Amino acid sequence: MSVIEGQEEEIDVFSTRLDGIEKSGIRKIFGMADEKSIHLGIGEPDFNPPPHIAVALKEAVDAGYNKYSPILGLPELREAIVERMKRYKSDITMDNVMVTMGASSGLALSSMAFYEPGDEILFPDPGFVFYKPHSMIYRAKPVCYALKHEHGYVPQPDEINELVTEKTKAIIVNSPSNPCGSAFPKEVVRGIIEIAEDNNIVIISDEVYDEIIYEGEHHSFLGDYENVVCLNSFSKTFAMTGWRIGYMVSSPDIIEHISRLQYYAIACPSTPLERAVLAGLHGPLDFIQDMVQAFRRRRDVIVDRLNNIDGFDCLKPHGAFYVFPSYDFKINDTDLAIHFLEAGVVSTYGSAFGKRGQGHIRFSYANSVENIEKGMDIVSDAVADLERN
Repeated sequence: MSVIEGQEEEIDVFSTRLDGIEKSGIRKIFGMADEKSIHLGIGEPDFNPPPHIAVALKEAVDAGYNKYSPILGLPELREAIVERMKRYKSDITMDNVMVTMGASSGLALSSMAFYEPGDEILFPDPGFVFYKPHSMIYRAKPVCYALKHEHGYVPQPDEINELVTEKTKAIIVNSPSNPCGSAFPKEVVRGIIEIAEDNNIVIISDEVYDEIIYEGEHHSFLGDYENVVCLNSFSKTFAMTGWRIGYMVSSPDIIEHISRLQYYAIACPSTPLERAVLAGLHGPLDFIQDMVQAFRRRRDVIVDRLNNIDGFDCLKPHGAFYVFPSYDFKINDTDLAIHFLEAGVVSTYGSAFGKRGQGHIRFSYANSVENIEKGMDIVSDAVADLERN
C-alpha cells in the first residue's frame, strides 16, 4: 500500500496503481525550461485554431450551448465525424463514433475497458509515453515490440507475431508515430490486422497525426476487422491541444461498452467545444494543408541541419512533427537533453519513450524555421566538444 510520508504515522491511503510509474520525461524537461529557451521539446502545433472555429466557440457560448452534451457527443458532430472517417471505412455510422476529451481520455477508457490482471499488452518501443503506464495501472503486463532504425522505425509484423501468446489482449499501434515520425505502409497495417484476427486480439490504434502526412497517404487500421478502436483528436488537426476534444471510432458494441465508462469518468464531452469543432469540420479545410506544408518545410530544414552535425544520424520522418535522431556521443540521452537545455534548447531524451529510445533525442519541429535554425546552431555548438564513441 502506498503511503503519505512526512507524518508522525504512515497512513495507508493510496492504491498501488501508480507504483513504479514516473512523471513523463517530456514534462520533466519542459518544466525545467525558461522563457528564453527555444522550445523543440513538447509536441503541439505552434499555430492557433482557424479563426472561424474560435468565432464558433464564442457564438456557441453566447447562444446558450452551455449545458450537458449527450454522453456519446452531439449527434451532428458525430455525423460530421462519420463523413470524415468514411475515407477509411465506408460503412461507418453514428453508432461507430463517440466524442472524447481528447485522444488521451480515449486511450485511458480503452485501457479500462479491455485490460485485466494478467493480460499482455503489446506496445511500441520507442512509443508514446502513455501506452506502458496505462497497462501497468490496470494490472496488465506491458510487452514491447521494437521500432528499429534499420526498418525506418516501422514495426515488423513477423516480430510482433513472435510476441503473441494466449494472454495477449491488445496491440497498441501509432501511425504516424510519436516520437519517430514513421508512417506505416499499407502492407504493415494489413499484416498486424491479420495477426489480431488470427488471435482475437484488440487493436488500439492511435491515429491523431493522420492529417500530418508528407508523402503518400495515411493508412488507417479501420476496416473489416471489428475489434479495432481508432482514436483521433482535433488537437493536432486544428491546432487546439489545450481544448481537449477528440473522438473514438469502433464497432457499435465496443462504443456502447466504453460509453458507459465515459459517463462515470467524465459524464460527457464539452458542448461549446463540440459546436466549435463542428464548425471546423463544416468550414474550409485549407488551414490543414497550409499547416502541413509549413511542417514539411521545417522537417526538411531540421533533418538537413542534424545530418550536417557530426555525431547525429537522422531519418526523414513521413508524418507527425518530430525527428528522432540517434547519436554517438559519450553521454546518456538524459544528460544530453539537459546539456541542450542549459545551452538554451528544449528537447526530449529518447529513453522517455522506452528502452530503445536510449541514444536518441527527440526534437519537435513545431516551431518557426528561424527558431529551428537558431536551435540547431546551439545544438551544433553544444556537441562540438563532446567525446565521440
